[in-house]
Amino acid sequence: MSTQLLYQGKAKDIYGTDDPDQIISVYKDQATMLNGARKEEIAGKGRLNNLISSLIFERLNKAGVATHFIKRLSETEQLNKMVSIIPLEVVLRNRTAGSFSKRFGLKEGLVLETPIIEFYYKNDDLDDPFINDEHVTFLGLATSDEVAYLKSETRRINELLKEWFAEIGLTLVDFKLEFGKDKDGQILLADEFSPDNCRLWDAKGNHLDKDVFRRNLGSLTEVYARVLERLQAVAEKEE
Repeated sequence: MSTQLLYQGKAKDIYGTDDPDQIISVYKDQATMLNGARKEEIAGKGRLNNLISSLIFERLNKAGVATHFIKRLSETEQLNKMVSIIPLEVVLRNRTAGSFSKRFGLKEGLVLETPIIEFYYKNDDLDDPFINDEHVTFLGLATSDEVAYLKSETRRINELLKEWFAEIGLTLVDFKLEFGKDKDGQILLADEFSPDNCRLWDAKGNHLDKDVFRRNLGSLTEVYARVLERLQAVAEKEE
């Protein structure tokens, strides 16, 4: 199996394989914020993100969501389908929090009657600016039909994830998704799904997500481990 490094990211490194349609994603022990302006090595983080993301993707696959996930190879590695990433961050918000609260001067935790979807242009040099549907089509990032699909699929994924996290006593506040196209042009959910790219609150309003790192609220690996334990307990019951 090839070990050619294809891409070095903030949270993962991507390697090629002998199959041109498959890659290996290796999760790293690195936490970043502000597009990498702050970086910190946190032992065990890569393992936790990989195990959590693998469980979520396995469940999404079973629910009929088209994803890039094939299987988990080790505690820090996944085998994924090769995709060409659409340079969009698709953010869905169920409650007010983070930049959304700051932008509109709202306190965190307000329930949004209808979940709100936002697009951000994936471009580090431009600091991933917020854009709308018309910007997306003008820049040639996706067609209007693809934009509609990304929205509908994100809303479907949200309904699944909200239910699953509610089962383990957590509220899914918001999350960020990335999608890509395979060799046949099919749009697949890609990247990862972990507390790095979503907000999860417990019944007491405690953060079990990356805000622990952003806001210096405690041990990131301790709260990620709690999320993993709850997900694993449900997975074991379903086997």
